[in-house]
Amino acid sequence: MEALPSFARVGSVSVVDFSLPSLKTRAFPNCIRKQSLGITRASVAVETQNPKVALIKIGTRGSPLALAQAYQTKDKLIASHPQLAEEGAIEIVIIKTTGDKILSQPLADIGGKGLFTKEIDEALINGDIDIAVHSMKDVPTYLPDKTILPCNLPREDVRDAFICLTASSLAELPAGSVIGTASLRRKSQILHRYPSLKVEENFRGNVQTRLKKLNEKVVQATLLALAGLKRLNMTENVTSILSLDEMLPAVAQGAIGIACRSNDDKMAEYIDKLNHEETRLAVACERAFLLTLDGSCRTPIAGYASKDADGSCIFKGLVASPDGTRVLETSRKGPYAYEEMMEMGKDAGQELLKLAGPGFFGC
Repeated sequence: MEALPSFARVGSVSVVDFSLPSLKTRAFPNCIRKQSLGITRASVAVETQNPKVALIKIGTRGSPLALAQAYQTKDKLIASHPQLAEEGAIEIVIIKTTGDKILSQPLADIGGKGLFTKEIDEALINGDIDIAVHSMKDVPTYLPDKTILPCNLPREDVRDAFICLTASSLAELPAGSVIGTASLRRKSQILHRYPSLKVEENFRGNVQTRLKKLNEKVVQATLLALAGLKRLNMTENVTSILSLDEMLPAVAQGAIGIACRSNDDKMAEYIDKLNHEETRLAVACERAFLLTLDGSCRTPIAGYASKDADGSCIFKGLVASPDGTRVLETSRKGPYAYEEMMEMGKDAGQELLKLAGPGFFGC
């Protein structure tokens, strides 16, 4: 058994309707191992030696990656606010979302946006948690009333990783090989460049589940966000890394967002010190692009904003048909400042809407 990953530290954790498959590739905290042994509870409190009420309750999904991001947030809170280092000051609350419960259908068929955030947002609004930690690419472009998302942690590598046991790249796969991905964005870009390949769309589950399916030869290869593999200390599974020219990332890929209630000045103060402004501006630019295109539809969309060597913002955007036969791309360059970057994202979206024409974005 390998050592615990860095995120699996002892701490105050609550589980709400939580379940995970039993895994042999990683050791997890007691709250997860108990589930794999068959102990299932609607609400479980772990690490209760200290009965003191938590000052901050962090809401998160229960996947290993979501937990890694929640613990990263906890560490940064403690580093910025030493008083939160006291045992029991921060509690992590695991909330099972619709996206975690329904694994038998492609995401686009069951609603797409909001499937991994809805129940967490409700817990935040109801006061069951104080802040919510999200993968930003899961967050809809419209936030629920009474919530704000003012903080982004420093962004990880945005690129996608190619994982395969038999080939070193997509180009080396023989015709007819099946790639597993639940992402329409990945599917369209794969088929655009490699039309002889096939894509299994309903390839869902957490990172460990997908790697298990790959090892069982359900598919010949898969693509995963490099950011998640880095946060899980699982980069040894990476066969190769796709360039941005070969695979433009999802909007906000690699970024973690922290939300709180709009009237909770104390929590806003806590998380303000965690914000990485360069990341926040890039994510805002990309989400402006997505909002303009109405990314709730079944249209593959990709977008990435970054800072170049001279400090300017470079934005690249893409929309495609699901079968990859039609791909439209655009780019922008301008000042790395909020208003200008928001305008770049909107303008890029409007250009692609006009190029695509009627019916391209039909749901």
